[in-house]
Amino acid sequence: MTYRRSLMAAALAAPVYLAAAWPGASFAADPVKLPCVCELSGAGAVSGTNFRDGAHLAAEEINAAGGILGSQIEMTDHDTQSDPQTSRALVQKVIDDGAYAIMGTVFSGSTIVNMLVAQQAGIPQMTGAEAPNITAQGNPYIFRTSSSSAKGIPALTPYFKDTLGAKKIAVAWVNNEFGKGGHDVFLQEMAAAGIEVVADVPSEQGQADFAADVSKIKESGADAAFVYLNEEESARLLREAKKQGLKTPLVGEVTLTGQKVIDLAGDAANGAFAHVGITTGAQQPTIQEFAGKFKAKYGRDTDHNGLKGYVGVYAVKYATELNGKLDSEELAKRMRGLTLDVAKYPGMLLTTSWDDTGEMARESFMTEVKDGRQVVIGTVPAR
Repeated sequence: MTYRRSLMAAALAAPVYLAAAWPGASFAADPVKLPCVCELSGAGAVSGTNFRDGAHLAAEEINAAGGILGSQIEMTDHDTQSDPQTSRALVQKVIDDGAYAIMGTVFSGSTIVNMLVAQQAGIPQMTGAEAPNITAQGNPYIFRTSSSSAKGIPALTPYFKDTLGAKKIAVAWVNNEFGKGGHDVFLQEMAAAGIEVVADVPSEQGQADFAADVSKIKESGADAAFVYLNEEESARLLREAKKQGLKTPLVGEVTLTGQKVIDLAGDAANGAFAHVGITTGAQQPTIQEFAGKFKAKYGRDTDHNGLKGYVGVYAVKYATELNGKLDSEELAKRMRGLTLDVAKYPGMLLTTSWDDTGEMARESFMTEVKDGRQVVIGTVPAR
């Protein structure tokens, strides 16, 4: 049942004497339920908490400006504990509670499991997950709030080939849904570019010791290394690389230069490079305004996940207002093939498009950690 049909059913079931009892009474519109199903504890807590906080910031702004079509956003938080099966149960719960659309999850391993529940119910889902196969399933209700690794990793190929002049390369990756997706895309890109992968180093989520991993990279003779790990593991690898005196340039996608990694790795993060879909380090006025508001509200900076949550809520608002009605099915239809120009829709922060699979496209950024800060060193056009 779509959101619109559920509201109509409720209205038809309501006793008619309520309106007659107070002929001059006015009734508040039903809230727009946008629950956040996120990783608030466990391995994904950093990502999920930032995503949630960005989403709440957007919801508060929208509510203060009158809501969506006159209705206030109601956003409840649901902690997946970074567990796929828990996330699946929570997605079913929020659907049963009348979700109009769902914010989250962020971890790819959870999203690939829980998005099937939302698809069966016909409820759109704004995910921060980046594994390529999420939008390859033919699910018409899944939409990214950041580009997948299938778009991001190819943006690194010119950097490896032209900027670094790499002929041989190592790859260190986490053996989960996120890591496997990025790893496979990376191998394809390197083969097409004629760059030899001389060390292929998988690790497990939560791995504490990266001594052997760094030794393999060091002994491989690689000209550069691609690092595709979650935040805490990225920091551990960077610390170990400094300890072993590794001189090989370390280049990542999304996480390697994130603020949490910098906080955990300390000065070992300096000199790391990464391509990121969106970052508060970008000097666009809309992004800088967001960064200031986020820090004022929460007392800290955010990584890219805070921006993902923020733009996801605004995307729901803008697409709904283009439809002129609160209907989950129509929201999903509107999102497919939609482009939101930042000049008209500033809450998107950058001009953003979705294709018919829910894949996102917008300009992105190359970054480097300098003196403990993520610094934008280049812009990559939308792909």
